[in-house]
Amino acid sequence: MKPEIIQFCPQLPGLEAALAERFTVHRFFESKDPEGFLARHAGAIRGLVTGAHLGLPPDLGARLPALEIVAINGVGFDKVDLVEARRRGVRVTNTPDVLTEDVADFAIGLSIALLRQIVRGDAFVRAGQWPGGTLPFGVKVSRRRFGIFGLGRIGRAIARRLEGFDAQIAYCGRTRQDVPYDFEPTPLALAARSDVLVLAASASAETRNVIDRPVMDALGPSGVIVNVARGALVDEPALLAALQEGRLGGAALDVFADEPRVPDGFFGLSNVVLAPHMGSATGETRQAMADLVLANLVAHFSGEALPTAVV
Repeated sequence: MKPEIIQFCPQLPGLEAALAERFTVHRFFESKDPEGFLARHAGAIRGLVTGAHLGLPPDLGARLPALEIVAINGVGFDKVDLVEARRRGVRVTNTPDVLTEDVADFAIGLSIALLRQIVRGDAFVRAGQWPGGTLPFGVKVSRRRFGIFGLGRIGRAIARRLEGFDAQIAYCGRTRQDVPYDFEPTPLALAARSDVLVLAASASAETRNVIDRPVMDALGPSGVIVNVARGALVDEPALLAALQEGRLGGAALDVFADEPRVPDGFFGLSNVVLAPHMGSATGETRQAMADLVLANLVAHFSGEALPTAVV
């Protein structure tokens, strides 16, 4: 008998085919009668494949008494109750490392797009405004002061790339690290000495809304925020107000508090660059992530060591 698993959201076609070959897959996201499905199958479900943006809702997890493993296609695990997973002996896996380069590249790309007004310039040309029109100057990227909140795998990769721009780099994290960058103990102190605040920290109860109005005011009307981490790190209403009122110079956002819903107020702002959570969205990386999801599941049900494990 193949182990029964739930697929909680769409995956790459190749991963879906590989899952179907090895497991009995229930495409829960397509179910027209979730309650009926759970009544019939909940007791047999041993695994769940999900995205980092969805995790495992507590009410669903409580309905799956035989659950053994949650395989996250993504690096974030903030939407899985790890305390409850440990209590129940449920293993939680993710796909770290393979997306580090792409997310770091994207953070640099967003920074350049925002500071040098690449998106605004594109719209300017497409609208036919170039003949006879002028676009306000952008801001120099090289030798700028960059602060990185969260110096984990991705944060370090961002810092290494910024060295190529002769940037002045500082960081804030749980602890001081052995790196050639200045350490600041709080996001507020980091913002006070930064032109660009790049968010690369994981989401947790401690980091929820940690980028608040005082942090934004410390950045000031010339400062900008670049978020490739999680929307939960930012007080989103405060961010929108700071941008609208000119207390913050700009923002480049790949993540939002309630994805895929984005507050309408951002849409009319010329000093904002918006992206649909695509930091890891290259064919190469998404395939590597899919391979790791499959490897984690196969290893678990074969009784082997997991390639990656959070719990």
